Amino acid sequence: MSAGPRRVVLTGCGVLSSIGTGVEEFTESLRSGRVGTSEISVFDTTGFPGNRGHEVHGFDPAARLRTVRPEETGRASQFSAAAARMALDDAGLTEEQLRGQRGTIVIGTTDGEVGELDLLTESALAIGLSAFTGQSLRRTATNSLALNVARELGLSDVETSTIATACAAGNYAIGNGYDAVRGGEAEWALVGGADALNRKTFAGFSRLGLISPDECRPFDADRKGLLTGEGAGLLLLETEESALARGAHIYAEVLGYGLNCDAAHPTAPEEDSVARCIRLALQNASVKPEEVDLISAHGTGTPTNDGTEIAAIRQVFGDFTPRTVGLKGLIGHTMGAASALGAIASALAIRHGFIPPTANHRETDPGFADAVDVVPNESVAADVRIVQNNGLAFGGNNAVVLLGRHENPRRHENPRRHENPRGEYAR
Repeated sequence: MSAGPRRVVLTGCGVLSSIGTGVEEFTESLRSGRVGTSEISVFDTTGFPGNRGHEVHGFDPAARLRTVRPEETGRASQFSAAAARMALDDAGLTEEQLRGQRGTIVIGTTDGEVGELDLLTESALAIGLSAFTGQSLRRTATNSLALNVARELGLSDVETSTIATACAAGNYAIGNGYDAVRGGEAEWALVGGADALNRKTFAGFSRLGLISPDECRPFDADRKGLLTGEGAGLLLLETEESALARGAHIYAEVLGYGLNCDAAHPTAPEEDSVARCIRLALQNASVKPEEVDLISAHGTGTPTNDGTEIAAIRQVFGDFTPRTVGLKGLIGHTMGAASALGAIASALAIRHGFIPPTANHRETDPGFADAVDVVPNESVAADVRIVQNNGLAFGGNNAVVLLGRHENPRRHENPRRHENPRGEYAR
């Protein structure tokens, strides 16, 4: 075990989204403000009030996967395994290098393989119990999202876990991996989130009246709701020492995170709880509010979430609110992948010096228009050093991750940084 906490850096990203596959295409789409909305084709939307969402197009699992057999795995598992391989390749690592070290795989999700259950139920209604074959049932296992990452990379002696804390699950996974690497329990972590479009979730949000009739417009005065999406975001985390020793490119450093659960309401966020979670993350990362340059918000485009989230941010940051963007206008609400893709976008903002836009914007809600710059419709160049990435889930599960520009020498020698003198580790 390590003698003390180690610095944890992000060196590889794997992306599947409605605006691009792979980190390069995702980066360019963020810069250009490309919106990935299309008609949903992965299930029949007949009878629903809308048919629009954010689907991953052109994904061929047979071409992306080398070990996992697509016919034996569901779409979400295919996403997680493919994104993990992309993250590994992006980091410049091989399966053999991972096998020689202790590691952990943590995947967050909202629905697991609910889409496969939808299809299985549909088949059972048509042909009866013969639909329930061993192969069809294997495709429905939620734990397969992490398990198939290990299978794809041939990792037989590694800890795997799937976290189902809904729309904040990606950030939960990042926090778990960060703890393992920082504390010396693992030398590397493959973490993030994955979800696939499915009828159950689309029906649930439709029934709640939260599906937008056209586009998701976070923080807009005329916002009508979200659009469901799908995809995966996987991050390869390792120690700073390891990354520097092998000359890896470092996107960002994971500075810390905060978690809490208020359990106040099944669907509505609670302002004070969100604010407490932000403070926990700032304390854990030893970051002052005024040091944060950008907030990647949860930003669902629903009336309740956006207003509550901005109020919580204002409670913490006061009159010096950082630029705050809602990526769901670009990529939809990708459920368990949402905060993982948000973390990748945050790291790209740091590495490449730009802030992605809040898309589909017309007019900022007058209730907070004077309080925050949502960077409407067009990305802007910026010196981004520290980003706060919010993930807020149903049931009051909140998770906030702080990413920062990798500074060498150590952070406490950087005059912009504020170290906690007692080394406390807020949870």
